[in-house]
Amino acid sequence: MMKVRVVIEGTAYDVEIVDLSARPVIAIVEGERFEVWPEASPISAIGSPDGSRLPAPPVPSPAPVTATPTPAASTPVRSGSPESGAVLAPIPGTILAVKVQPGDRVTAGQEVCVLEAMKMQNSIRAKQPGIVATVHVRAGDQVKHHQTLLVITPDE
Repeated sequence: MMKVRVVIEGTAYDVEIVDLSARPVIAIVEGERFEVWPEASPISAIGSPDGSRLPAPPVPSPAPVTATPTPAASTPVRSGSPESGAVLAPIPGTILAVKVQPGDRVTAGQEVCVLEAMKMQNSIRAKQPGIVATVHVRAGDQVKHHQTLLVITPDE
């Protein structure tokens, strides 16, 4: 496992990479697990933590860049969000698409919006089934870390 510190818009994040040569790459950002499909690019070498250069791992045929949160242990809603059904931005970025609107029924794991960050598309998914109560963002919006994107009224 490799640990790196990434700074985005002045905020530092600790990221754990399970296996950089695996596809998808599993990245854990602040306890949330993502599947990342890096774009294939002609990288000739990758730096190692000690400063030496290592040959780049083989890269499979080009695939779209996506990062999809994968189910992990139940994640409590952060104290900054008063709404239990709030769907929060896992990292700062730009909303590319909003896939739901108020009144839509969603299932756990359903994609509700797409967030671009660091040239990767992150599929934001509902953590529980329910009805979309409000949508706070639209395509093109810049969002901050932990900003509420939408609220889902959970099924009882």
